[in-house]
Amino acid sequence: MARRFEGKVAFVTGAARGQGRAEAVRFAEEGAAVIAIDACAEFASTSYPGATEADLAETVRLVEAAGGKIAASKVDVRDFDALSAALAAGVEQFGRLDAVVANAGICSAAMSWEITAEQWRETIDVNLTGVFHTAKAAVPHLIAQGEGGAMVFTSSVAGIKGIPFTAHYVASKHAVTGLAKTMANELGSYRIRVNTVHPAGVDTGMQVTEMGPLFEEYGATLAPIFMNALPSYICQPEEIAAAVVWLCSDEASQITGAQIPIDMGNLNR
Repeated sequence: MARRFEGKVAFVTGAARGQGRAEAVRFAEEGAAVIAIDACAEFASTSYPGATEADLAETVRLVEAAGGKIAASKVDVRDFDALSAALAAGVEQFGRLDAVVANAGICSAAMSWEITAEQWRETIDVNLTGVFHTAKAAVPHLIAQGEGGAMVFTSSVAGIKGIPFTAHYVASKHAVTGLAKTMANELGSYRIRVNTVHPAGVDTGMQVTEMGPLFEEYGATLAPIFMNALPSYICQPEEIAAAVVWLCSDEASQITGAQIPIDMGNLNR
């Protein structure tokens, strides 16, 4: 059976581990060449370790083991010039661009009125401005190519409802959802589709340790907000990747401006 992305090219941000790595590997398994970037850096406002260059090298190894070609670069999505250059180099190397996954993101936790200016600024810069930079760099390539394309922005259940302790993250993910809706309307005439995916918990290594004391103090009162309809409590990155790759495929050719939950029924509670 023909692979869905044979001869096509996908651009994935935040590709060194977690969902981004799983997406890069899944695209490769489906026949795509992959342009991958990751900051491979520590962030000042997060409590968990950042991805490393070794993590990105492992993504390269896994993509190649899946039979795919990959151009991987250490690039921070906050740096538009570097991101644009990495994407342009990948498009030149592989000859085209078909799918764009704006996945890079960070998370930290505090009560809304106790979020520091640094936490707010870094979260918005990575989660929202980074998505904007990704789309801004990619859209001219897709338009010039003249064959349509698909972009998927990684949002969250926090991009649809309010999640306690993460107001800055929630604000960034709601904004990403709005950006995608607007771009879907603007780009429809070019046959470029723009959608968001909305995971709940995903096993990506983003362990927000400061959430623990907040749960201990307030968790009993707020527990229903975090409940899922399914008995699962966490998704695997490969489950998100499967939905993202499908959403970029011709099988989803009539879907744009949509919010796709991959949330174990969390948004149904």
